[in-house]
Amino acid sequence: MLQTLLNTLPQQGKLEWIGVRPVRRAEVTPLPACVVITGLGLQGDHHAARTSLASKQFSKRQVTLLQAEHLPVIASFMGIKTLDAAVLRRNLLVSGINLLALKDKTFFVGDVLLEGTGVCAPCSRMEEALGAGGYNAMRGHGGITANVIHGGNIHVGDVVRLAG
Repeated sequence: MLQTLLNTLPQQGKLEWIGVRPVRRAEVTPLPACVVITGLGLQGDHHAARTSLASKQFSKRQVTLLQAEHLPVIASFMGIKTLDAAVLRRNLLVSGINLLALKDKTFFVGDVLLEGTGVCAPCSRMEEALGAGGYNAMRGHGGITANVIHGGNIHVGDVVRLAG
């Protein structure tokens, strides 16, 4: 019964925002669209550059996804009115579907097929980005990580849905 519940996700989400970081610790660059490379991640993102197709050493963190509905929660914890997704250093901001339900599942963002690989826990950088308490404000709200099973192009506004 529990497995049936875990595999039932009729809701569809929407891709609200895309961001890449060309090098580690660089500012996030927002994009209206992006090429997603099978087995690597988002073109232009440093995580994609760190994964090697030749050596078959794939990262479990090729793409990071954040729940748009969590932005006001994190902002509230930090005592601020609004929070820009770029500050949280994830690749994709998604609304309308529970990202945690996509962990360990395959799902589509537009025509791109991803596999949820785990929870995207916050790092100490959140103290720098958000201020004192930023790490704890992000706990439970950091989103998920995913690998790229089948790449392609994604665009802000694309549908996010459980695969098949």
